[in-house]
Amino acid sequence: MTTPLLDQFDISADKVERIVAETLKDADDGEVFLEYRQQEALMFDNGRLRAGNFNTDRGFGLRAVAGEAIGYAHAGELSEGALKRAADAVSAVTRGHSGTYAAAPQGTNRRLYGEENPIGSPDFEAKAKLLQEIDAYLRGKDPKVRQVSASLAANWQMVEILRADGHRVQDVRPLTRINIAVVVGDGDRQETGTFGIGGRRSFGDYLATENWQAGADEALRQALVNLRALPAPAGTMDVVLANGWPGVMLHEAVGHGLEGDFNRKKTSAFAGLMGEQVAAKGVTVVDDGTIDERRGSITIDDEGTPSGHNVLIEDGKLVGYMQDRQNARLMGMKATGNGRRESYAHVPMPRMTNTYMLAGGHTPDEMIASVKRGIYAVSFGGGQVDITSGKFVFGCTEAYMIENGKIGHPIKGAMLIGNGPEAMQRVSMVGNDPKLDTGVGNCGKAGQWVPVGVGQPHLKMERMTVGGTEA
Repeated sequence: MTTPLLDQFDISADKVERIVAETLKDADDGEVFLEYRQQEALMFDNGRLRAGNFNTDRGFGLRAVAGEAIGYAHAGELSEGALKRAADAVSAVTRGHSGTYAAAPQGTNRRLYGEENPIGSPDFEAKAKLLQEIDAYLRGKDPKVRQVSASLAANWQMVEILRADGHRVQDVRPLTRINIAVVVGDGDRQETGTFGIGGRRSFGDYLATENWQAGADEALRQALVNLRALPAPAGTMDVVLANGWPGVMLHEAVGHGLEGDFNRKKTSAFAGLMGEQVAAKGVTVVDDGTIDERRGSITIDDEGTPSGHNVLIEDGKLVGYMQDRQNARLMGMKATGNGRRESYAHVPMPRMTNTYMLAGGHTPDEMIASVKRGIYAVSFGGGQVDITSGKFVFGCTEAYMIENGKIGHPIKGAMLIGNGPEAMQRVSMVGNDPKLDTGVGNCGKAGQWVPVGVGQPHLKMERMTVGGTEA
């Protein structure tokens, strides 16, 4: 589909513009957000194709912003009747309000990804065959393999944003992802390893034999490591975090607390600390939606603002928040290109894109050598975070003991427990090897999910609380 979404209404584009302008005449801000989306997903599990789904969806969401209030209505049809009903609903928020409509976002000539739809190539049959090959490859690699799950997912989203002042922008967003999970067993014990890769591009190189085999090998390696892991000890100890995906802890424990809405409402542990030292010196954290083809990147956000390279913490000091237009206006700040929504059925809010820590000057070997007894955390699974207090709990999916400056045996069941701002103060060494994750992140907030990226160099954090399973 290449026809502009506005032209797919059953009324003229001029009439849509007039309805939107009339609806938002007393608002501080607002827009109509139009979306068309195609999605495909294939799941191969336990030797057979378990699921193959394809769906399309389109619709619009109309938003009026008046002070701190938002009026929002959406529909899954592009018709005059649906638009007028939405206009009647959202107009309620502007009654008695006389706002000055905000200026449109600046434009951008930069595109961070192509517009090619990844769903059609390769075709469904070729994708199913590939998943079968992944299954057969892993089962032939090691007799301990008991189960293999592999999936492919593709998403092609076209969005268009029309404002009351006539400003109109469009973006076309491809998204692909491959996931592999393998279960290995020895007697009654079973363990799992996983690998995933993705980004805003076609499947392309991801499906090259040497690449998917490397991913399958990594999933198997992790599973076999966990199969010989010993119960993790508990206590207070130094922790070294690997580079790349462990940045998910930074995303959860720090990133959410730096989103504008939580700080405007003073429900973040970082509220009121602008300019203060909130992390150890040497710690610099950015949110960057401008990296080509990354999973969390967006040419424009879902309000039409170009994405940006936004420094949040610089050398340990809090210097910025991630902002959508409403919270930026209410806080007297600039929108940063972080106004994101899951779909036309959702309102935008401040959300992360690709959030990561910049490099320092230490090598991973220096960090390991400096630890007498601690943990080397290579990968994380699920976790929980309380934005208000900053408290977090994260489970390690691959970790090792460090004894006398050397990496020892793998451990199972390690949990990192702490407080985001306090944990950032405990960073004593920042590595010189920054790395982004492989492109599998999803972020949930207020019931909405959006694709994101995370990353960091190796980090050493002192005196962290570790929960374990050792008897």
